[in-house]
Amino acid sequence: MTTRKITNSSQGIHGTISVPGDKSISHRALMFGAIAHGETVIHGFLKSEDCINTMKCLQQLHVKIEEKDDVVIVYGKGFEGLEKPERTLYVGNSGTTIRLLLGILGTLPFETVITGDDSIKKRPMDRVVKPLSKTGALFSANKAPIVVSGTNTKGITYDSPIASAQVKSSILLAALNSVGTTNVSEPKPSRDHTERMLSHFNVSYQKKENMISLIGKQKLTGREINVPGDISSAAFFIAAAIITPNSSLEIHNVGLNETRTGIIDILLKMGANITISNHSKMNGEEVGTIHAEYSPNLNSVEICGETIPRLIDEIPILALVATQANGMTVIKDASELKVKETNRITAVADELTKCGAKIEPTNDGMTIVGKSTLQHANVTSHGDHRIGMMLAIAGLIADGGMTIEDAEAVSVSYPHFFEELNNIMA
Repeated sequence: MTTRKITNSSQGIHGTISVPGDKSISHRALMFGAIAHGETVIHGFLKSEDCINTMKCLQQLHVKIEEKDDVVIVYGKGFEGLEKPERTLYVGNSGTTIRLLLGILGTLPFETVITGDDSIKKRPMDRVVKPLSKTGALFSANKAPIVVSGTNTKGITYDSPIASAQVKSSILLAALNSVGTTNVSEPKPSRDHTERMLSHFNVSYQKKENMISLIGKQKLTGREINVPGDISSAAFFIAAAIITPNSSLEIHNVGLNETRTGIIDILLKMGANITISNHSKMNGEEVGTIHAEYSPNLNSVEICGETIPRLIDEIPILALVATQANGMTVIKDASELKVKETNRITAVADELTKCGAKIEPTNDGMTIVGKSTLQHANVTSHGDHRIGMMLAIAGLIADGGMTIEDAEAVSVSYPHFFEELNNIMA
């Protein structure tokens, strides 16, 4: 395991950066390219562990994928061109890979075994196995490793009890290779990258409030895709600029999909100095430039309800920001944090408490009392990339910096995170 020492940044952070491509869109670009016919050319693909594992799984299904400089080309053969893999598919630590691929694999006329690392083997797959079983797909278990197959799957109507883009996307991917109409609804809106990707590949569907209806057996044709910068990655640097004195940072080409910008809304509500410019669109996704500056007068907020799915991955870094805000910040309705790469509720509370933060875990979130002066501590990422990056940002303002164990976990979504952090501290 790698240990990293982060030093306090008394001079602040400064510069102009571009964050890596959006992880959610990169996964989907590969999968849609694989089940389409013809070439899909992907620009800005995120070459992180999670996305590379998706690529390897599709290659094992005999999809040709080439990397040429900064471009990834997927030579799609349609669902009918996918072939039985010679060995078990391994997704590593990627929940997106396994849940979305189960939607595709559950419609194929051969058995596939799919598994992941120890963390994935503990994460609940029943949330996709249950609805996909209704289509006629067959599963050996509801946790990895799973043997999956399916023949002549049919469309279903499913009311998801949780707002989850992974659940919704898995069902919609299965719907594309199933006979009849699939209807899927969720209690609150979740991120909609899959729906936007469907439109980009000219798939017809209807959306009314939180219900999506899709007729199966539509043919997809390969497309060109430009992947914007990942707002979840940008969030760590936005937060760094806001809480580190003497800081000013500009981040270019950030995805601003409204189902993902809850982090911006909450930070603005807290009183953060953030502006957005250069608005544009690429393959149906909003993009812009974010400018963030040190914000010494942050206020506490309550984060709950429909906002949670729009910032679920950013809660660890929001908790850190809350330690520097006046008053008590309350985060609730976020029990989904328990089934991420680690239990992020306890991990955030445990590690920030070591640094001197006043934070208490709850059943579905946490409470944070600011304003706290953070101190050096020996902390751990718990093997979770977002916990690791959050603790690195904490090191910028902690007296004595921060020592982080298992720091290499950040490579899951941001392989060059520490190099970027060093650059803006220079």
